[in-house]
Amino acid sequence: MTMLVSKTWVDVCPLEKLIPGRGVAALVGGLQVAVFRIAGEEIYALSNFDPFSGAFVLSRGIVGSRAERLKVASPIYKQSFDLETGVCLDDATVAVRTFEVRVLDGMVQVASP
Repeated sequence: MTMLVSKTWVDVCPLEKLIPGRGVAALVGGLQVAVFRIAGEEIYALSNFDPFSGAFVLSRGIVGSRAERLKVASPIYKQSFDLETGVCLDDATVAVRTFEVRVLDGMVQVASP
């Protein structure tokens, strides 16, 4: 017997409100999530918590790339986190949680944990 588990999707904001290359913070299932629009409908979501500074600031980080990997650099101590995996590119022993994200009918949604 296969058990199906359905996801709960939380509306964050309309896609048109997200500026490419910038992040926003959203509350999803009681957790602060940083949501980034890269281009078109390319959206990423990860924890807004910076484990190095202990502050909820990743949504205000600088988006860019390193060795073909999209990343966000914390605005405090500048450690970079891979937008797909959440792994710190400066210290692979550290990672932040990532979240599934989608665009449905023009609305950005994040899967609730």
